[in-house]
Amino acid sequence: NEVASSSPAISVSAPIRVGSRSILRSIDKNKEEKEDYAVELNATNFDSVLKETPAAHAVVEFFAHWCPACRNYKPQYETIAKIFNGADAVHPGMILLTRVDCALKINTNLCDKFSVGHYPTLLWGPPSKFVSGSWDPKQEKSEIRSIEDARTADLLLNWINKQMNSSYRLEDRKYENDLQKNASDIGQIARAVYDIEEATTTAFGIILDHKMIKSETKASLVKFFQLLVVHHPSRRCRKGTAELLVDFDNLLANKEIDSGERGEIRNYQICGKDVPRGYWMFCRGSKNETRGFSCGLWVLLHSLSVRVDDGESQLAFTTICDFIHNFFICEECRQHFYTMCSSVSTPFNKSRDFVLWLWQAHNKVNERLMKVEASLETDDPLFPKITWPPQQLCPSCYGTVRVDESRPIEWDLDEVHKFLMNYYGKALVNLNKDKEFTVERLVNLNDDAASSASVNALVVPVGAALAIAVASCAFGALACYWRQHQKSRKYKHHLHSFKNI
Repeated sequence: NEVASSSPAISVSAPIRVGSRSILRSIDKNKEEKEDYAVELNATNFDSVLKETPAAHAVVEFFAHWCPACRNYKPQYETIAKIFNGADAVHPGMILLTRVDCALKINTNLCDKFSVGHYPTLLWGPPSKFVSGSWDPKQEKSEIRSIEDARTADLLLNWINKQMNSSYRLEDRKYENDLQKNASDIGQIARAVYDIEEATTTAFGIILDHKMIKSETKASLVKFFQLLVVHHPSRRCRKGTAELLVDFDNLLANKEIDSGERGEIRNYQICGKDVPRGYWMFCRGSKNETRGFSCGLWVLLHSLSVRVDDGESQLAFTTICDFIHNFFICEECRQHFYTMCSSVSTPFNKSRDFVLWLWQAHNKVNERLMKVEASLETDDPLFPKITWPPQQLCPSCYGTVRVDESRPIEWDLDEVHKFLMNYYGKALVNLNKDKEFTVERLVNLNDDAASSASVNALVVPVGAALAIAVASCAFGALACYWRQHQKSRKYKHHLHSFKNI
């Protein structure tokens, strides 16, 4: 206070804290600090951040804030971090660049575990290997490696390119490079698990922002949440949706629904605290306004369709149709989709039929948009709408070789079904190395009988006691059970057990 009173020209807008930069910002507001792109880690969040990242590789810089060499190196490191980190990154989700300040006592043991003997020390490796891990420079077969020659941004990026056999450049611009253009690479779908999380959270945010939960739409939203709890390919989204659903009745009192208010429901993080991330991976377009959310939502719907059983297929169909009708905010798209839903006159008794219907519906949308976007020149030049899957991705899906492109495709529906089950089921989850997203429904794609009767390995929330009879209709049992027990609230104290979802 004495400082402030003797220097009236200095405006202190926040309490002065030891180690805080708030006083410096108040003294000279014209000098704005540059945004840091490297993620600051410490002993409390080191494992969790590296465990949850979608990146296949991570760089961890161990430094000391008092070290002159570290301060001089920071702009070089930040130049590379800006390329890969954050919503404005040129190549988001590929590599996570992080920093740990070893001068802080909280990080002493962490820095010791990774044998930090000088500053700055840069280590490279799969994020999962850093989690609860360590590093010894004498260890020959460790997947964590030291980056020795990276004194400048150019040198660090060149080192990264050699490890990844890539060609990233400092002058790369957003939406120009590293796009998923190789349609014949089935492994690309593995990265879509993160886009499904992004789409799920974005959809929930749109519903809240536009106050779309009303008395007449609540039931369809609950059914869709129940579908997500059982069949969402992301463990985190299953867990988060279950936690929300357990409290749903209390969160949305009738008067709150009718007034359109969000209430406490806005505090629920349906797919985890770090989602949405603000960028797309598999669904990334060559322009900011293309692909993204719509692509992520389609992948989510396909991934749900291949995970339902025969007894669930009709209920899953009506649940998805009602969700799009009530909560998809693009009016024209919503009407087109609901028209396709309304044209179905026979209930789906087989999951195979539902899977193929959704695939056909998606192709109908693509065919319509091909013409519209071509005439208006609003299409993505690198990702034009196509009839899917392309022949190079699934040759066996095509009954005959197409000589005349104007003639209708003769699909082999059995092969198409096998492809869809693999692509949106097994490949979507299994090819992702993150153990967080282990596949829970095993499909024997080489056995026609097994592909029509998938084997469940369903994991359900212990805390909410989702009494699902695996041999019967799991989805229907869940719905009945949940509606009955939400009123009593007797099991709320079990929420901590949701980790098994």
